[in-house]
Amino acid sequence: MSQLSQRPEKPVVGVSMPHESAAQHVTGAALYTDDLVHRTKDVLHAYPVQVMKAHGRISRLDTTPALAVPGVVRVLTGADVPGVNDAGMKHDEPLFPDTVMFHGHAVAWVLGETLEAARLGAAAVEVDLDEQPSLIALRDAIAAQSFHGGRPVMLTGDVDAGFADSAHVFSGEFQFSDQEHFYLETHAALALVDESGQVFVQSSTQHPSETQEIVAHVLGLHSHEVTVQCLRMGGGFGGKEMQPHGFAAVAALGARLTGRPVRVRLNRTQDLTMSGKRHGFHAEWRIGFDAEGRIQALDATLTADGGWSLDLSEPVVARALCHIDNTYWIPNARVAGRIARTNKVSNTAFRGFGGPQGMLVIEDIMGRCAPLLGLDPMELRERNFYRPGQGQTTPYGQPVTHSERISTVWQQVRADGRVADRRREIAAFNAAHPNTKRGLAVTGIKFGISFNLTAFNQGGALVLIYKDGSVLINHGGTEMGQGLHTKMLQVAATTLGIPPHKVRLAPTRTDKVPNTSATAASAGADLNGAAVKNACEQLRERLLQVAAGRLGTNASDVRIVEGVARALGNDEELAWDDLVRTAYLQRVQLSAAGFYRTEGLHWDAKAFRGSPFKYFSYGAAATEVEVDGFTGAYRIRRVDIVHDVGDSLSPMIDIGQVEGGFVQGAGWLTLEDMRWDTGDGPGRGRLLTQAASTYKLPSFSEMPQEFHVRLLENATEEGAVYGSKAVGEPPLMLAFSVREALRQAAAAFGPAGVSVELASPATPEAVYWAIEASRRAADSPNGHTGYGFATGAGTRTGAAALSGA
Repeated sequence: MSQLSQRPEKPVVGVSMPHESAAQHVTGAALYTDDLVHRTKDVLHAYPVQVMKAHGRISRLDTTPALAVPGVVRVLTGADVPGVNDAGMKHDEPLFPDTVMFHGHAVAWVLGETLEAARLGAAAVEVDLDEQPSLIALRDAIAAQSFHGGRPVMLTGDVDAGFADSAHVFSGEFQFSDQEHFYLETHAALALVDESGQVFVQSSTQHPSETQEIVAHVLGLHSHEVTVQCLRMGGGFGGKEMQPHGFAAVAALGARLTGRPVRVRLNRTQDLTMSGKRHGFHAEWRIGFDAEGRIQALDATLTADGGWSLDLSEPVVARALCHIDNTYWIPNARVAGRIARTNKVSNTAFRGFGGPQGMLVIEDIMGRCAPLLGLDPMELRERNFYRPGQGQTTPYGQPVTHSERISTVWQQVRADGRVADRRREIAAFNAAHPNTKRGLAVTGIKFGISFNLTAFNQGGALVLIYKDGSVLINHGGTEMGQGLHTKMLQVAATTLGIPPHKVRLAPTRTDKVPNTSATAASAGADLNGAAVKNACEQLRERLLQVAAGRLGTNASDVRIVEGVARALGNDEELAWDDLVRTAYLQRVQLSAAGFYRTEGLHWDAKAFRGSPFKYFSYGAAATEVEVDGFTGAYRIRRVDIVHDVGDSLSPMIDIGQVEGGFVQGAGWLTLEDMRWDTGDGPGRGRLLTQAASTYKLPSFSEMPQEFHVRLLENATEEGAVYGSKAVGEPPLMLAFSVREALRQAAAAFGPAGVSVELASPATPEAVYWAIEASRRAADSPNGHTGYGFATGAGTRTGAAALSGA
């Protein structure tokens, strides 16, 4: 076992502990960025001047009327920027634009003594616009060939030969929806300038180092003149990886120009209309199977709706391509990716980061094609799993390590969920209930862990031991409710051999740990945990030398367990506090900077080949649903999950992440139906679902009646911190089982063997139309709801159009 994964005697990792801020969360004592306003003197409030048109060049911007509003102090425009007027890492996102690119684009910001004064001032700003044509719908952007960014192609094997060898070939298209993050805390920043000109920004950001970088270049400063701190976030889900930078820059610019603290905090409507979403996708595909139902070839084009600027669209598309195989070996594949440029908000990272979109395409294909092949969907999926010992690699050339776990979690979830027995019960129920049907589906996941960009796979930490034996840890990761800080406390306590109450964690700051990566890609615990462990190991080695001198033995024979140093074969003990005090008196350094870089990664972005992931996480879910044939309304009756997190650092935290990820995925796939005004009227481009009243989020009523989650046992991951695996993103994709179960239930309203088209999100309305199509399938010459067939040279060919909402 590697040094990184090996656990010492009586480790604190692996113990179920509550979230380190749980008590503060439930009592309201936990502070978030905007709470700090009430602890800060003379704060000015910023309010955006939004233009409610989808596209047009600004011909006149008059801020004079705003300055006449009582309480307005200043209006920020592009002319005030001393550095670079851009808030994006691609330099395609003007902080103060001269062209409006989406409905609700902010072109100026008003600073007021009160939020109301700033709001009235923003309303008084006069903007004239030369309107220009806009592209809102993804299909319209594709038709207009409106694309930006790279256009990668993933190629493996001989695709043409694969199709020639296929007994069955099907083709189709599939468009599916974007998703709003809807974190509880909207975007927020609070900036001030101290007496030396140092800019200090409190930001609700997943990427403090990048926020620091953007603020610095907007202000024309060096990074060492800007400090960014993140106390915690009230949710992030990827939406606070790139998008907070501009809001922090506005606050910092205001503070720099006025000499007073400036607060930016979006209300819910502003957050929904100004910040990016999960990318909606359009897919065109063609797939070939042999006579046994094994995939022979795949040819697909995935188009992401990038919105008006690139943001993170390029790596999102890259990850989508890298995950289109999911758990299936595809020997011959050609998959192209591209980014549509539309006049909508700039879409961004969202839990899974393109992986869910790629995986959804292949899972939809499998669910659609199984009946056409005369196979049970579970059987079709199982036949195509990656198999150990076969030398199989992903379409981008990476060997699939621990591929046996794909079948292991699959079989375990089938056993835990009594899937065979329940399917018989469901068949009996469906036969007896003509207007209500049930469906049960099992789906699996394989998700790669690491950042697509190799350079991001590094982490840092600073660990301090004080003379009284207390320990303070700093690391580069941010806490957004996912429990990262809790795990870091457990890692530090385990490595030092002390109880967890001896360790405290400091807020994430750029002046403590520099050049950090975003807390994203599910890599927060891997990178920062290994860095914390590295720093603690340096300190432990120094302390072992001190203890050896006191105990009269060799350092290699000393163990520190539960806060006590002991020598092997010796009854003498040295308490941790005494050990630390002795080290101080001996002038031993009691602080250490830790660092970690993920080894074994290689990626050639141009060739789209390599091994971009440290390892794969696996999981499987079985979901049963019940559907009303009159309305399409449904409920989730039961969910069983087996998920691979390696050797869990904190089991209670991990189970909560699995449950939360699953529910968020189910929301994306079944409920969260984003709508935009695509008409030619004055509201063209407007987001129509601007509030919880029109955008349906999962609630208690959507929770499964039975919800069983189990972590895979005996699953040590070599080369990862204490044998653990990432948990944040992979569970979201377990929700594919919900959509596939709805497909099964809808199919049960029609004849056997019917292939069902199902929109995504599969809202009750969408399910109803799928049911109606199933009922009509009995009258179809081929018993199918969307495919047309032609025969030739022994190959069946189909074409389908699947429409998303």
